[in-house]
Amino acid sequence: MNNLHNKKFTHNSQLLRKNMTKQERHLWYDFLKLLPITVHRQKVIGNYIVDFYCASAKIVIELDGSQHYENEVIEKDIARDEYLKNLGLTVLRYSNLDINKNFKGVCEDILKHIDISKNQESNKASN
Repeated sequence: MNNLHNKKFTHNSQLLRKNMTKQERHLWYDFLKLLPITVHRQKVIGNYIVDFYCASAKIVIELDGSQHYENEVIEKDIARDEYLKNLGLTVLRYSNLDINKNFKGVCEDILKHIDISKNQESNKASN
């Protein structure tokens, strides 16, 4: 995935890490950061900056605010998801409302996709 790192987006990704939304902070500090596998915040992949990326599980996690329900943004999200899927990545999308109202359900869904035990075994094998 390193060959897909577009350096012109590095500064923006750093700014986004420093200025995460309330929902991104909640998911990061109260769940993703605590997992026994590596998850990156605001990761540059090609011409996109994804909210969260787990390389070992080949998963991208996107949190969608209200702007993601506007026609123009919906079309951009479809193209973005297609690009990421063509790289072999699974894109999980959750609304900010999901994070606010069903945080436990979101975390359980992410865990189903990540399969922690499988990833711990593959991490041991690569060490």
